[in-house]
Amino acid sequence: MKEKLRVVSIFGTRPEAVKMAPVVQALAAESGIESKVVVTAQHREMLDQVLDLFGISPDLDLDLMRPNQNLAQLTADIFSNLDPVLADLGPDWLLVQGDTTTVMAAAVLGYYRRIRVGHVEAGLRTGDRWQPFPEEINRRIAGVSADLHLAPTEHSRQNLLREGVEDWRIVVTGNPVIDALQTIVHRPAPAVIQALLEEKGVSSGERRLVLITAHRRENFGEPLANICQALAELARTYKDEIQLIYPVHLNPNVQEPVYRLLGGIENISLLPPVDYLSLVHLMKRSRLVLTDSGGIQEEATGLGVPTLVLRRTTERPEGVEAGVLRLVGTESADIYQAAAHLLTDEPAWNAMAHASNPFGDGKAAGRIVQAVLNFQEH
Repeated sequence: MKEKLRVVSIFGTRPEAVKMAPVVQALAAESGIESKVVVTAQHREMLDQVLDLFGISPDLDLDLMRPNQNLAQLTADIFSNLDPVLADLGPDWLLVQGDTTTVMAAAVLGYYRRIRVGHVEAGLRTGDRWQPFPEEINRRIAGVSADLHLAPTEHSRQNLLREGVEDWRIVVTGNPVIDALQTIVHRPAPAVIQALLEEKGVSSGERRLVLITAHRRENFGEPLANICQALAELARTYKDEIQLIYPVHLNPNVQEPVYRLLGGIENISLLPPVDYLSLVHLMKRSRLVLTDSGGIQEEATGLGVPTLVLRRTTERPEGVEAGVLRLVGTESADIYQAAAHLLTDEPAWNAMAHASNPFGDGKAAGRIVQAVLNFQEH
């Protein structure tokens, strides 16, 4: 009787956990696979929220998050702590997702130990090694270490082919973030979010919701200050018409300018970071999203919410081409004008809101599992 294929899924942050949750569930349901989950807990609290939400209990938790940890320390900790785990588990496959430090280090360790590596969400590129930082380089390192590239879109597949990856190593699966989103969006909104939307006049339709997330390293300093200035101007111009909600990242480089520049403005709600279920329901209720996040570009697209991307470039150009995302950069005037246009021009808003979703059909996890089962070296 054929021995089960041993597959270890490794992740460490909330976005990874969201996208890997449907894959972990699909692996567990496959009779031919022995599935294990290892988390680095690169982001402790935010990771735990998603594990609880999807009912995932890791087999091993390395618990590596430390206060004020820099990238070199984190990378060293992942290498030194994860390597003996892989030696002990002896898997046939490692599955990693995306572009975090966990992904990069795990993929290299898989290569060192001659364990096959499947890279979920493979092939995303901006072409600028500093945008986003350090994710662009993390993805490339994971890419050259991977045996199987599980690309979310045809655009991602073409990126990999241009880099010399053999076509037989690439499977276009869709992005499992859409699988996760379709599961979570039907759950009731947390009571605290319902109460907030009622208090701010969003539930009654008195005000329209504008959701903001901005926390990327490359936007620290002047770019984030510019973003805040645009938000303050929007809030003043449309004081009686919109409510801006901004869950603020805990990094001091984000907290200080955001609270200094936006605190006290009546129709701007500055919140601590919210859990994933809350975030999905805020997106679902939004008239407009402004973000520098990668995952939210996909999630807002999946929900049909027009989204302004607060970056100069994106590794998800499919959303821009489909019409639901628009790159606006970080200049105050550009952000303000683009947002004001969508708040006042109904045909322009409708064109973005009803664009097609290029990121998947909610069946990516099953395709990923089948790609691992069917993989053969050429």
